Amino acid sequence: MQSYIFLDLDDTLFQTLRKCGTDANADDPRLVARAYLPDGSPNSFATDKQQWLWEWLERGFKIVPVTGRDGLAFERVVLPFQEEVVLNHGAVILTKQREIDPVWMSGMLKRLPAYHDKLLELWALVEDYCKQQSGFNARLVVDFDITWYGVIKHADRTEKTLQQVLCAVIKKHPHILDGSLYWHLNGNNLAVLPRIINKESAVDYLIQTYRQQHSDLVFFGAGDSHTDAPFMALCDYALIPRNTQLFKTLAVSG
Repeated sequence: MQSYIFLDLDDTLFQTLRKCGTDANADDPRLVARAYLPDGSPNSFATDKQQWLWEWLERGFKIVPVTGRDGLAFERVVLPFQEEVVLNHGAVILTKQREIDPVWMSGMLKRLPAYHDKLLELWALVEDYCKQQSGFNARLVVDFDITWYGVIKHADRTEKTLQQVLCAVIKKHPHILDGSLYWHLNGNNLAVLPRIINKESAVDYLIQTYRQQHSDLVFFGAGDSHTDAPFMALCDYALIPRNTQLFKTLAVSG
């Protein structure tokens, strides 16, 4: 039986040093650098358990990264992925040869224009709000020369501060209320996305592709956040790291 795992990266397979523990430092022999900043300095690390997880998955699974990272940020991840890659929260799929999947991209480009002006309308309000406050960094994500979605961070790295712009501007906007756009908050990362950009649609597309290639399949999904749950629900089994956003939600509901 052929086994695939659709694997979120940040906060699932590795994380920033700050999230590795209060006593963690870049020279800690228990940590291994897994991703780097543009200047070449390491900024994401795998714990010993995460290193074991990768080694276990590598032995028996075809590993498909499913990440919010853009193309350049994914290139700075130092792991030997060999299968397709889902980038930008599902906006882009790369083939095994690291070329853009033409069928998926064609569908995205046909539907994206209906959302583009709506995103820019809301984003103008977000930028106005952030300029009047201190510490906010709001930017539109442009990858492969296409504007996909917007992301907001804050210098204090807390969800509490990002909740301010979320409640003041985003939640009540008509294009959020009518479902054209949606938001996602996890840690120091508040994203506003067109409804057509989501991980589960991209994963479903790949699942259907793999089913045409193999007669006997089992699918695993692994992720840490609320936006990972829908694509994990498409799989036969789900893997959730302890003490993450999704883990805490399930623990409370249970």
